[in-house]
Amino acid sequence: MPFTSPCFAPEFFFDAAILGIVRSIMDDQVVADQWGCDVPVQGSKHQQFHVDYRRPLFPEAPDLLLPTYMLVVSFGLSDIFPADGPIEIARGSHKIPRSQVLRTAEDAEIEARPVTLHSGDVLIRHPWVLHRGTPNVTDTPRALLTIRYVRRWYADDSREVNAIPFAVWQSLTTEQRSMMRFPLEV
Repeated sequence: MPFTSPCFAPEFFFDAAILGIVRSIMDDQVVADQWGCDVPVQGSKHQQFHVDYRRPLFPEAPDLLLPTYMLVVSFGLSDIFPADGPIEIARGSHKIPRSQVLRTAEDAEIEARPVTLHSGDVLIRHPWVLHRGTPNVTDTPRALLTIRYVRRWYADDSREVNAIPFAVWQSLTTEQRSMMRFPLEV
């Protein structure tokens, strides 16, 4: 996602109520390090169940359950009803050992539920929760904007991200800048 209008709005990243929830789950020192937008269009199909992050913090102990060190925050940019292709989530699946989670989904041993949202609703989830996109059968694309927040000490450069234009960077407060872990465009 670009850091320009109409895509970028600081309100997505710095909403006090949402940050209060994110910080209460992790800590006060969180940063945003990825963002994007999923937009299924008419004719889209069911995605395969997947998690948004597969690399464990400790590769030598992939099934080690750890305190939350990253969260995904998604905003419904329009109403998302069953016909619009909502995300389906298998609640609690982020607690299944990594070595079993995808096999569990393939064997249909887990129940997934669609998450319908109204414009402006927010979904906060662990990136390891099993989920998938569902078909959009309407003629209107469905947009779900997503930001990943991580604890400040965590770094992951496995995905390419856009740089923040210098003018946008200058428009942010010192506190807001401290929360953005994106390259700076000069």
